[in-house]
Amino acid sequence: MPHNILMPRIMEVGGGALDRLPGVLAALGVQRPLIVTDRMMMELGYVDRAQGLLRDVGMVSDVFADTVPEPTERSITAGVEKMRQGLANGQGFDSVVAIGGGSPIDSAKAIGVLAHFGGEIRDYKFPHQADQSGLPLIAIPTTAGTGSECTRFTIITDDTVDEKMLCVGVGFMPTAAIVDYELSLSVPARVTADTGIDALTHAIEAYVSRKANGFSDQQALAAMRLIGPNLRIVYHEPDNRAAREAMMLGASLAGLAFSSASVALVHGMSRPIGAFFHVPHGLSNAMLLPAVTRYSIEAAQQRYATCARAIGAANAANSDAAAVRLLVRELLALNTELEVPGPAAYGISRDKWQAALDTMAEQALASGSPGNNPRVPDAGQIVALYETVWHQRM
Repeated sequence: MPHNILMPRIMEVGGGALDRLPGVLAALGVQRPLIVTDRMMMELGYVDRAQGLLRDVGMVSDVFADTVPEPTERSITAGVEKMRQGLANGQGFDSVVAIGGGSPIDSAKAIGVLAHFGGEIRDYKFPHQADQSGLPLIAIPTTAGTGSECTRFTIITDDTVDEKMLCVGVGFMPTAAIVDYELSLSVPARVTADTGIDALTHAIEAYVSRKANGFSDQQALAAMRLIGPNLRIVYHEPDNRAAREAMMLGASLAGLAFSSASVALVHGMSRPIGAFFHVPHGLSNAMLLPAVTRYSIEAAQQRYATCARAIGAANAANSDAAAVRLLVRELLALNTELEVPGPAAYGISRDKWQAALDTMAEQALASGSPGNNPRVPDAGQIVALYETVWHQRM
């Protein structure tokens, strides 16, 4: 059967790729972007650098820097209004440039679509499809994590009900991606760990997804082979440029993989944790990955065994049964070494966790992601998995 494959029209990859920004805009026939970012990117000087590159060639830009971690409908409203108002000289923006981690890129996707097509972000909640391209979006990631620069997805929280909404479609696929690993050299250890496990989760879930296909398989395996040997290195050696480059490329390949094959149960269960308890997305994925993998293995042992070999947890001499045991062991060991806290250690109270379980399970199922899992759970099984994660040693 055919598979719908979307990817950026232009990709600039490698150290110093940010310098290609003016050429990318010119190739797309645009020259008046709104730069969507956050305050940290301003402080690090990345936005000044980008604007300087544009000024040097006579391009005009403006900045919306008020995106927040785990973006909400409320947090993007001002950006949508700024986009609509255009530049002070009366010329409207003709494109969006996103600089930052997954949250600024996801915010930029939503801002671009809403400013161009109108409506509210809940109008685009899955299963609705944003099936038309809007303003060109150039995504410039600064973390090796979400892969949002290569996906047709954005995640925005509905403030009124504390629900993370999955929004899908060609309208959310960046037109271009600039993947410059040098921008990740300043990322602190905690963010490096969380975003790295996020990327690993994308690759594994894309490979075991019921929607996996020949294209996504190759991207997912390549991503795992890059991320597996390098995640610990970048955590302990933040200035290791070769490892940073491998992680950045691995995250983008994982993004291509899950944009084609979708994510599965880990992500379905992760989003409600983020919405209810404001846990960063990569960290909630890390909390869930060992338990959900152990639960799912029986329905796709061979696929999970291949994942184990791809990340270096097992080798060709190991049987599939042995390989999957080594995979779970490796995921637990990775969480221990990267100091991933469990829900209690993160500061979530037991009573609040239990009170939210049924609603979190309902939201997880409503997202559609659990339906892509090799072993599809019901609400009761998801609640049981949440309980397992609470008691699981980290």
